[in-house]
Amino acid sequence: MALNTWHFVLQRARAKSQEQEASRVSVPTTGERFERAVSIMARLRGPGGCPWDREQTFDTIKPYTLEEAYEVVEAIDARDWDELTGELGDLLLQVLFYSEMAAEEKRFSIDDVLDRLSNKLVDRHPHVFGDVKADTPGEVLRNWQALKAEEKKKRQQEAGDNAKKEDHPESVLAGVSSAMPSLMEAYKISSRVAHVGFDWPNIEGLFEKLNEETEELRQNLADYPAPGPQPESAAGVAGARGVRISPELRSRLEDEVGDLFFVLVNIARYLSLDPESALRKTNRNSAAALNIWRRGSASRDASRWKLRWTRWSRCGRNPNGRNNRERRHHPVTQLHRRGRISRLCRPTKRGLGICRQRACPAANVFAGA
Repeated sequence: MALNTWHFVLQRARAKSQEQEASRVSVPTTGERFERAVSIMARLRGPGGCPWDREQTFDTIKPYTLEEAYEVVEAIDARDWDELTGELGDLLLQVLFYSEMAAEEKRFSIDDVLDRLSNKLVDRHPHVFGDVKADTPGEVLRNWQALKAEEKKKRQQEAGDNAKKEDHPESVLAGVSSAMPSLMEAYKISSRVAHVGFDWPNIEGLFEKLNEETEELRQNLADYPAPGPQPESAAGVAGARGVRISPELRSRLEDEVGDLFFVLVNIARYLSLDPESALRKTNRNSAAALNIWRRGSASRDASRWKLRWTRWSRCGRNPNGRNNRERRHHPVTQLHRRGRISRLCRPTKRGLGICRQRACPAANVFAGA
């Protein structure tokens, strides 16, 4: 009996070991997961794939790359680990997208990207993979900078004298990275050239330049196919707005819109304002205004709540026109419903809280609703 019992226990142990081994085999490895993501991207770009993905180019994907990078930073700041997992996946998608498009053009592949990354990590860490000694972060950083300088020198020698001329240390724009956000780069460029005398004598000259660039954009719009530029809500075709334009016209329009942005950045510089911060503030105000409109349209007909953005954006300012972080009496931070009216606001027949301050633009926002 004891022998039979021992034989039964041994069989159970073997069966359990086989089950564990089978479960380990069935779990995909990191490499298998990565290969699956690469194959999905190739499928989306291939024949019979997604129409939107197939029409994208390096230039059309660039804005999404910046957006995903900012969303990664936002998730880190919020310590939202679940959200960070998704955002890092979205950022990895950008790498797969660029690599697939480059492979289609026979330029490079995801394999080349991974090889370049691995080689760089090994080459830049000789204190780990070589005989170089670096016991402190400071020593590691000095070695890193020395290796980067050596790599740059090597690339210049391979490219010839042209590379040296393009990166001349005495250039007025030396040190202005093209990798930074475009508004910040434009601000730095305009500041640099202003210090060497290329600037407008007064701000009125900038407004004249703004009118000039606006008129040039209007002139190029004359070549836009009928019925002309349409709102995104009426596009019907992803990314095309319902009308396809020639690459040459798109390039011209992009140049003119870029000129408009550059003039606006110069106006901000003239007023000692950070264009990035100014636009971010407008984005927040616009998002808050949209939330108010959505909550209003949920209970009443949407057409009665549609007001111009210029009127909505003013709701987030106090009566003195300065940004007030508390803003407790404004409907941008509180769309007071009946029974939830703050002491600074009074209820109306429509059950909305309207600011009592006469100077506040919010007092008239709902007029005519």
